[in-house]
Amino acid sequence: TKHCAPYPTTNILVISVLDYSHCSLQQVPKEIFSFERTLEELYLDANQIEELPKQLFNCQALKKLSMPDNDLSNLPTTIASLVNLKELDISKNGIQEFPDNIKCCKGLSVVEASVNPITKLPEGFTQLLNLTQLFLNDAFLEYLPANFGSTIMITF
Repeated sequence: TKHCAPYPTTNILVISVLDYSHCSLQQVPKEIFSFERTLEELYLDANQIEELPKQLFNCQALKKLSMPDNDLSNLPTTIASLVNLKELDISKNGIQEFPDNIKCCKGLSVVEASVNPITKLPEGFTQLLNLTQLFLNDAFLEYLPANFGSTIMITF
């Protein structure tokens, strides 16, 4: 359920989904980190978040991270610690490139990165063997890794 006020963190043992979409947030709410062991889906859609705190990447159980329509300018290298991530939506931001160590997110199957000024994909993308959907509409893509598409089946 959508919730803009702080979630109560006392007497709650497990929360697997948090939705902070359309809450006019400028930063990731700190109470999220109280659920870093159980959180599987996080929705931060349509806020004004400019950067992602390192602590977000301690959420080891995270499978879906949705943060389109924010003010992000980069995707930190700490994304590599989200080894269980399956879906990533960073569309409608100002992200110019992916870190090469995105390859550590081996479970990624869907990446939505449309409407970003991305000019190239790093070599690490060729190691995302579970990637089946990659959306880069309205990006400024000029470069794909040499063997991109030969090791994975992707629907564009």
